[in-house]
Amino acid sequence: MKPQVSIIIPTKKINDYLRQETIPAILNQSDQNLEILLLPDKKTKEKFPKTRIIPTYPQTGPADKRDLGVKEAKGEILAFLDDDSYPAKNWLKEAVKIFQESQTTAGVCGPALTPPTNNLRQKASGYVWSTWLGSGGAGTYRCAVSQRKAVDDYPTVNLLVRKKDFLAVGGFDSHFWPGEDTKLCLDLTKKLKKKIIYHPQVLVYHHRREVFGPHLKQISRYAIHRGHFARVLPETSFRLGYLLPSLFVLGLILGPVLTLIHPFFRLIYLGIIIFYLILLFLTSLKVFLKEKNLPLALLLIPAILITHLVYGVLFIKGFFSPKLKR
Repeated sequence: MKPQVSIIIPTKKINDYLRQETIPAILNQSDQNLEILLLPDKKTKEKFPKTRIIPTYPQTGPADKRDLGVKEAKGEILAFLDDDSYPAKNWLKEAVKIFQESQTTAGVCGPALTPPTNNLRQKASGYVWSTWLGSGGAGTYRCAVSQRKAVDDYPTVNLLVRKKDFLAVGGFDSHFWPGEDTKLCLDLTKKLKKKIIYHPQVLVYHHRREVFGPHLKQISRYAIHRGHFARVLPETSFRLGYLLPSLFVLGLILGPVLTLIHPFFRLIYLGIIIFYLILLFLTSLKVFLKEKNLPLALLLIPAILITHLVYGVLFIKGFFSPKLKR
């Protein structure tokens, strides 16, 4: 008998993504034993097959909603999705198959790709996340298809966890939102000594925030929390890929000062700037060759640059923050 999977989706209110994409895509999962738990802020008269709607009034954050969903879940496997994401047809089938390979697997995850229906500015955001230069090489596999591997940090846009292991580590720490998933994954892999397996066929699609405003707002939250984690949870967050944007920003600031000390520093400074611009051009060219979309390729250049500047500054702010606001 197939294990039951409880799919937990926190949301402020039932939106068109859920109605038109997420829930239909879940119900289209081939031959799976599943239930859906939606956690909006308030009650609603809307109903969906195989779905329980659990209002969370007074309003709570996503991490608290997920913890509440777990308490109500009947399944032995918990599947976390965002309310603007939807799974591919064999998403659950492939994930369950991996869980059945070994009891040492506590979690399963996979790529969250940009939907083909997203507009130009959303696709630009998607390529910031999915290109090596845009993500600093730290999390490319999260937003682009990569090979199967064990990972120790993955977001809840596409994360499945055994319920017994989730409960064993105490669930999510909502003080870390966004980032409660980072803490959970660290607990699963370090405290329980279990594995989280990334598989390219455990696939979902995730709508992106448009560049520049919504995209940068999202990036800002992640940067501050990742910077804080780099200090308090260095096992998974004090990594070169996360540090590179901040090193780039510090180089831009200190470079002109160093050039006044010795001409040699001027050559290094100019060399780094030129190298970075070449990488920007090559990344843009690669996207153009793939998409055959010149406006998208050109928009990606400032999108990556501004993302690096904002992330770099706020990562430093987060690193030196004594605590984070919820």
